[in-house]
Amino acid sequence: MVWIQRRKLLASCLCITASVFLLVTLQVVVELGKLERKKFKNSNGQDGHAMMEEEPTHLYPLPGKEALNWKNKSETDNYPIMLWWSPLTGETGRLGQCGADACFFTINRTYLHHHMTKAFLFYGTDFNIDSLPLPRKAHHDWALFHEESPKNNYKLFHKPVITLFNYTATFSRHSHLPLTTQYLEGVEVLTSLRYLVPLRSKNILRRRLAPLVYVQSDCDPPSDRDSYVRELMTHVEVDSYGECLRNKDLPPQLKNPASMDADGFYRIIAQYKFILAFENAVCDDYITEKFWRPLKLGVVPVYYGSPSIADWLPSNRSAILVSEFAHPRELASYIRQLDHDDRLYEAYIEWKLKGEVSNQRLLTALKERKWGVQDVHQDNYIDAFECMVCSKVWDNIRLQEKGLPPKRWKAEVTHLSCPEPTVFAFSPLAPRWSSLREMWIPSFEQSKKEAQALRWLVDRNKNFSAQEFWALVFKD
Repeated sequence: MVWIQRRKLLASCLCITASVFLLVTLQVVVELGKLERKKFKNSNGQDGHAMMEEEPTHLYPLPGKEALNWKNKSETDNYPIMLWWSPLTGETGRLGQCGADACFFTINRTYLHHHMTKAFLFYGTDFNIDSLPLPRKAHHDWALFHEESPKNNYKLFHKPVITLFNYTATFSRHSHLPLTTQYLEGVEVLTSLRYLVPLRSKNILRRRLAPLVYVQSDCDPPSDRDSYVRELMTHVEVDSYGECLRNKDLPPQLKNPASMDADGFYRIIAQYKFILAFENAVCDDYITEKFWRPLKLGVVPVYYGSPSIADWLPSNRSAILVSEFAHPRELASYIRQLDHDDRLYEAYIEWKLKGEVSNQRLLTALKERKWGVQDVHQDNYIDAFECMVCSKVWDNIRLQEKGLPPKRWKAEVTHLSCPEPTVFAFSPLAPRWSSLREMWIPSFEQSKKEAQALRWLVDRNKNFSAQEFWALVFKD
């Protein structure tokens, strides 16, 4: 009897421990989701996000047709239906023109079993196990749009889940619709001298400003950037304006994160020689405004993030790469050297002064992309994603009309893949230790189990409950 009671007690303890871990993890994911969605909604259009809540400009009704209301289902029988399973666009029904093709776009899930429903569109941040369009029919394509970092939804960054999709639009250059340059309007903003402060003026400003500036309010992300900056601050002066490691205040009118693309904010940042441009995650081709903004302003970015950043530099010498320094003290020493030697410093802005972007990969990517950033005369990347899927669906319809088998598209691991988060070797000595920061590595490990469990359940091709999913995740 005692032995049985002990086993019951042990089982109870394990259940409680697992429940607590699950609750904490879920809370982290929920809070991160809220944060990213808030940032998504508050964006002023620098990265095209603001356009997501507007009616796409390029999708007009067909000649002689009015925009269809979702209730008029009989009118959609001649057009493939693209169902946003994650309601990113908010459209209940719209017949959109994509070149010579037309598709019906909707968020209305009553179209789940409609015979013309051909593709389900998912927004990565909101992709979850609560409900999926299962069982999945052979002619149902899944398409993923995910421009954000892995911290929004780590499950997507593992092979079992990313390979569920047929089409992708992600920050990876290997995606079917690469969004690598999603934060860069064009070559002209890189070569513009509008905000450039002459070096002579910057040297005078150095009497009251640090050589380096740091502006972050998303603290302790998976890249562990705050630990690095905290250590760097012990070796060189840094002006930090954001919520993270703040030691300097912005004017009241610029404290709102939505003001980070305001002219006044640009003017303040442009006064500095260097800016710490650290991403919140370390993934190939995940490059945000943190990198492009200083290049536009004539400030040298001290960059940490995408290991493939060298492929996207405007010129060979346009940024200082943290990865090339063994320790923050070595980076600090190099910053001080450039700060005191105008000739060495100017080598990093020479490309801008001459208006020369020499990187052919970057130039080609900007020229060939089928969408624009902050350009009302171009599609935005949501439009481009929708039309990519629409066109591929129509390609297969035409193949089948000719009696040929449809082409099967499938996402690869390279379409969305990031390594496990790590912490810097010196970071355990940091005086501040965030509970959120402690969660990234175990959350990543759990996300692998979640990805495997989700794939196993989806491959059974029938609906499943959250209870079944979590039981499989915590099995063993």
